[in-house]
Amino acid sequence: MRPVIPVQTMTPLLEILHTDDCFVVVNKEAGMLSVPGRGPEKIDSVAHRVRQMFPDCIEQPAAHRLDMDTSGLMVVALTAEAHRELSRQFHERETEKRYVALLEGVLEADSGTIELPFRLDVDNRPIQIYDEVHGKMGTTHWEKIGIENGLTRISFTPVTGRTHQLRLHAAHEKGLGIPIVGDPFYGNGTGPGQMKLHACELTFSHPVTGQRMTFVSEPAF
Repeated sequence: MRPVIPVQTMTPLLEILHTDDCFVVVNKEAGMLSVPGRGPEKIDSVAHRVRQMFPDCIEQPAAHRLDMDTSGLMVVALTAEAHRELSRQFHERETEKRYVALLEGVLEADSGTIELPFRLDVDNRPIQIYDEVHGKMGTTHWEKIGIENGLTRISFTPVTGRTHQLRLHAAHEKGLGIPIVGDPFYGNGTGPGQMKLHACELTFSHPVTGQRMTFVSEPAF
C-alpha cells in the first residue's frame, strides 16, 4: 500500500478530504494554481503540493483543473493508471460537477439552461468571448438558491467543461447578464482570491474498483 502522510501534517500545505492508494481529493483555495505555470514563481500549485506530500506521486498528477480564482474540489491522481482513467472520465463527461457562486446583483428567474458558443480571445488571453461563427458550444444548468444582501446565490451544473464557462455564462448578456462577485476578467474583481465561485460537489468512478464516489465541500462564502 502507498504510504500516506498523516492528515495533521498535510494541513499547512493543502486541505485533503480523501486519500487512497491511487488518488487524493483536495479542497483548493481561491488564488492557487491547479498546475504549475511557466517560471519558478508559478510553481506553487495543487499538483506541486500533492507531489511534495506524496513522494511517489507521478510527475503530472492533475486529472482536471480549476481556474486559479475558483476554489473547491479537485481529484489528483497518484499513479499513471489512475491518471489515465480519471482523465478519460472527465474527457468523456462521465463525471458530475456542481458549483456554487455569488452573482453581483439580483437574478429574477429561478432556474434555466444556458447554451452559448464561445472561444479564446487570442489577442487577450485567457479571456473567452462569445462567437456564434467560430465558437464551441458550452452548456450549463443553473438554479437560484436565494438572494443575500443584493447578491444572488446560485448553483451551476455544467454539462460541458470549457475554460471560463461558468464565468462567461454568468456575465454575458446572452447568459445571466450578472458577473460572479470578484471575477477579475468578467466582473469587478481587482486581485487574486476574490472570486466567489466554489466547486462544491464532485462525482466520479473509482479508477480501480469502478465504485461511484461523491465528495462535497461547502463554500467559505
